[in-house]
Amino acid sequence: MNKQNAAVRTGLMEALTAIGIHAALVIREEARKGGVQRKADGSPVTHADLAAEAAIRDRLIRLAPELPIISEEQETPPQPLPPDTEYFLVDPLDGTREFIAGRDEYAVNIALMAGGVPVLGVIAAPALGLIWRGIVGRSAERVAFAPDGTCSPPQPIHTRPRPQGEVVVLVSRSHLEPRTRAFLDGVPKARAIPCGSAVKFCRVAEGSADLYPRLAPTRDWDVAAGQALVEAAGGQLRTPDGAPLVYGTPDLRIPGFIARADPTKI
Repeated sequence: MNKQNAAVRTGLMEALTAIGIHAALVIREEARKGGVQRKADGSPVTHADLAAEAAIRDRLIRLAPELPIISEEQETPPQPLPPDTEYFLVDPLDGTREFIAGRDEYAVNIALMAGGVPVLGVIAAPALGLIWRGIVGRSAERVAFAPDGTCSPPQPIHTRPRPQGEVVVLVSRSHLEPRTRAFLDGVPKARAIPCGSAVKFCRVAEGSADLYPRLAPTRDWDVAAGQALVEAAGGQLRTPDGAPLVYGTPDLRIPGFIARADPTKI
């Protein structure tokens, strides 16, 4: 990345951080109102999902009107874009089930895609007052934010080497299926910790966990911001057989992945 592109991406990361915090505060406000509906596929959606979608989309359009947006909660069914398209990939409220259950593990995911891969990721955790962000090839940071939107100074974060002893493996609280359980059984000295939403990527990126396997299908917007963050922090995301993830398939689906804090360890 040349200096000009680096400066542009840094400025964009700051702007996306502000958008992520704004969406987090919208979700906090909407949480007081309640209200759950069911989408066509049977999955839940809340007023907070839709309010965050509107808030993020409005600000992204004002920030970069030339860039398309693919988002989980957009009004028209999302369609893949050509791999050479630069665009935003958004999940306005990742972890809706955790949100409905009153847990803290839900997030706002915003990624910038370029060349078919995530190059910048921002993940905000509204209930935790934290936002993680990173630019692939540069660095990653964690920022705390207050209810009025003010932020603490950024704290650099980095993944950790695989420990000799206990290996911390994050698993989905709501979507733990047999293949992931089998993977977990094959990790020596593994300590499984259930966790909801994209917060799992953040824990890997900040050096408090070693692995996050998800061996069941998920969608592009669930993964992209997390991949950018983990890789910016020194880690790696690959398919279970070690291949790069492929975004922009016809159904915008990722068959499975493993996030590793230490890319040198299988």
